[in-house]
Amino acid sequence: MKNQVFLKIIKFIPALIIAGVLLLYILCPINNDHVAKNIVNELQQIPLPEKTVIVEEKSMAAKLCGNGNGMQYFGALLIKSELSQDDLNLYYAQFNEKYHVKPQSDSEIKQIETQIVYFDTNIDSDNYYILYTWGDYYGISSEFDLRGH
Repeated sequence: MKNQVFLKIIKFIPALIIAGVLLLYILCPINNDHVAKNIVNELQQIPLPEKTVIVEEKSMAAKLCGNGNGMQYFGALLIKSELSQDDLNLYYAQFNEKYHVKPQSDSEIKQIETQIVYFDTNIDSDNYYILYTWGDYYGISSEFDLRGH
């Protein structure tokens, strides 16, 4: 009787291991997307300078720039402002030097090298800017997300 129970348990263990590994490959991308979304949330917490509005947001988790393996986390806000790029850079630098502001002349996000990514907004004037930053996360989910390889 004990041998039969033991054999049933032994037969169940490989299925449990396979299910656990598959679950990692499903849950880890979800967690990485959440990490990237938190980067956008961080940007949205910064008070906007005068004459500036948020038009759109974009977050991504994948291998976005360069060669090799590894997850990268990107968060960006498309902003419309009557301020100059220099004024916006000075404003956002007071919060953190990792925040970057660049002019956005079309919908393509040029900071991402390995994929072609667009804002949904039709950019029709010169006073659009991208406010972006890169994030870090060194948890296990960055290793089990196939987008980083």
